[in-house]
Order: sequence, then C-alpha cells, then structure tokens
Amino acid sequence: MNCNSTASPSLPLTNTPSSILAPGMLRGVHHIALNVKDMQASCEFYGTVLGLHRLTGDEVPATLIQLVAEGKVTNFRTPDGTILDLFWEPDYTPPDPDPSKGFTRADHLAFDIAAEQMDAAMSRLRNADIKFKGPIVRPTGKGIYFHDPDGFTIEVRCDPL
Repeated sequence: MNCNSTASPSLPLTNTPSSILAPGMLRGVHHIALNVKDMQASCEFYGTVLGLHRLTGDEVPATLIQLVAEGKVTNFRTPDGTILDLFWEPDYTPPDPDPSKGFTRADHLAFDIAAEQMDAAMSRLRNADIKFKGPIVRPTGKGIYFHDPDGFTIEVRCDPL
C-alpha cells in the first residue's frame, strides 16, 4: 500500500478534502525528540561526532529549563535550526538490542551534507572508529548510515553531483 492507494483511510473521514490541514499551515519541523539510555554517550555522539550545537543558558526552551537542570533533557540545534531533544530514559529498552532490527516505527534521522564534503565526512568517521554502511548511491543522492549510542540509525547524505 502507498499514499496513492484507494484503500480506506485509517481516519474515519467522510468527504475527505485533498488535505486536512491547509497547505502552508505547517511552518516546519519544530523539534525531534529521542529517548536515550545513556545521556553522556548521546551528548558525546550528537555534540562531538555530529557537531551539533548544544543549547545552554538562555538558549534552552523555557519549558525545559527544569528538566535540563535535573539532567533529564539535553537540547541540540541542527544546522537548519531544528531542535533535537534528548530525553534521558535509562529504563526504556528496545524489544531487541540489535540495532539492525528496528524497534520503533521511526526509521532514521538524515542530515544533509554538501557533496564535496562527503569524502571528508567518511574519513573523519573512519578516523574516529565509527563504523558505517555505504556510501550507498541512489538516484536521489549518496548516503552513509551508522547508529547513535541507542541504536537509532543516522544517515549523512548528499544530493547527486
């Protein structure tokens, strides 16, 4: 089944419009939240390996100041401004610890990179002993895949040259 399928929708709708939310109502992705088992390892990964900016002081959203102070949440900003929230949940465990067997319906988090920086990115990951799959070349571009400390798949990809 795909989005063009004529199968009945999971929402009980009658007179389904072409879109329920009017085009333009959604302004963008506000944040992405991930539950992490080891906050320190995850901070190292997202801050040092991926080079994301860690929010501190006045940058921390007012609604999360207390949780950040308690060490239960850490926030990062991606280069496009999307906020990545890491929630420390040490007792959450996936049904299978093997990251190749996805344990949520989420599949991966993809970061875009300039095509001319892909080789340097792969070299840096290799030098840091971070194993990755790829590069995999598709008509849509080239990507490499690896896992964060909790087994969530990360893609670094670029457009075709």
